[in-house]
Amino acid sequence: MSGSTLEWDAACSANGREDSPSLSYVRVGAVSYLNSKPLIEGLGNSLREDQLVLDVPSRLADKLSVGNLDVALIPSVEYFSRPDYKIISDACIATRGPVLSVKLYSRLPLGDIRTLALDEGSRTSVALTRVMLQERYGVIPELIRLPMTATTKDAKTDAVLLIGDRAIHPPQEHFVETWDLGEEWVNWTGLPFVFAMWVARKNVPESPLVQLLEQSRNRGLKNLQQIATREAKPLGISEETAYNYLKDNLHFQFGSAEWNGLQLFRELVGQLEENPELTQTKAIQ
Repeated sequence: MSGSTLEWDAACSANGREDSPSLSYVRVGAVSYLNSKPLIEGLGNSLREDQLVLDVPSRLADKLSVGNLDVALIPSVEYFSRPDYKIISDACIATRGPVLSVKLYSRLPLGDIRTLALDEGSRTSVALTRVMLQERYGVIPELIRLPMTATTKDAKTDAVLLIGDRAIHPPQEHFVETWDLGEEWVNWTGLPFVFAMWVARKNVPESPLVQLLEQSRNRGLKNLQQIATREAKPLGISEETAYNYLKDNLHFQFGSAEWNGLQLFRELVGQLEENPELTQTKAIQ
């Protein structure tokens, strides 16, 4: 443990709360899904109630973009678009295999998809789906937005993308093919996939926030069973499913392999953005 961390811990013990003048103004946004819980374990005890915002990834990205947040756990694709953003922690949401919570359900063989309903919760999962369909099948589908409150039955499209907690639940209808996007990416590239990481604007001081975020992640990893027990029932899943998801499907450490996967994804997304056909999304009528 570094000297700065020891000094930080000593200050926390002195006032009974992890507080600091450099943190008193920082507004932090975190994902509200199960997959983020290990990253924010105990974080609410370190910040005032009005400093921690829980929301879906795409909305967090919007709030960070307009300055309503200083630091946020945002979709990785959002990081690509802003030169004034910086990754401030090695805590992340990634996968090195099946991810379980990002699923593409198709009513037709994947190569025949012409219309695709996209979960509006995460733009990274949307971009990943589009990359994989184009690279693997040469498919450029018409894109339809699927509201957060909608189900697969509300979408009359050839395929539907679901993410987050609702993707863990099997849909109540039959599909011809199902893609776990994490598994497909890893099998195709041999690299992990990074869904989200802690990003800040460049003018935001990193210390002691960096230590705080990594301490929260480390605390969460030590308490996966407790998190699963606490979160499973509200989500309508078993404790075993929640625990195995957090332990086996997700990876919370940003290392060199994750960086390489992120850079490859960035290149592929850049190719998507060069094609206007791939960026037009309609709303479900």
